[in-house]
Amino acid sequence: MTLQAHVLRMKPGDDLRGALEAAFRELQAGGVQAACVVSAVGSLSCSVLRYADQPAGTTWAVPLELLTLSGTLSRDGVHLHASVADGRGEVRGGHVMRGCTVRTTAEVVLALLPGWQFGREPDAATGFMELVALRRPD
Repeated sequence: MTLQAHVLRMKPGDDLRGALEAAFRELQAGGVQAACVVSAVGSLSCSVLRYADQPAGTTWAVPLELLTLSGTLSRDGVHLHASVADGRGEVRGGHVMRGCTVRTTAEVVLALLPGWQFGREPDAATGFMELVALRRPD
């Protein structure tokens, strides 16, 4: 199978996570069952990131540059991590929660992965819902 791409441009006020979830739902209607983020740039007016081993997200409500975004998109939802920087270059990173609001734009390129199916299942070792990647027959 050939790797395919899907390009999104989010506008001011869009929720980064919510927009990616909505885009993947549309892609699923066309038969896509797995995707990942390959590139993302843009700016946020607010980020809500959950730091390692923390129960909830932390809000940072200042103009931010979106430096990195990575993750997987599956029928069971998205799993995204990002790093953002403020006007002084201070960088924070973590698990992307709802509330990451686009300031001017967010340009995201997704790789659509035909032949793959992503899902999430409980993992006894971690206690979390973890990625299950299945190769679909051609």
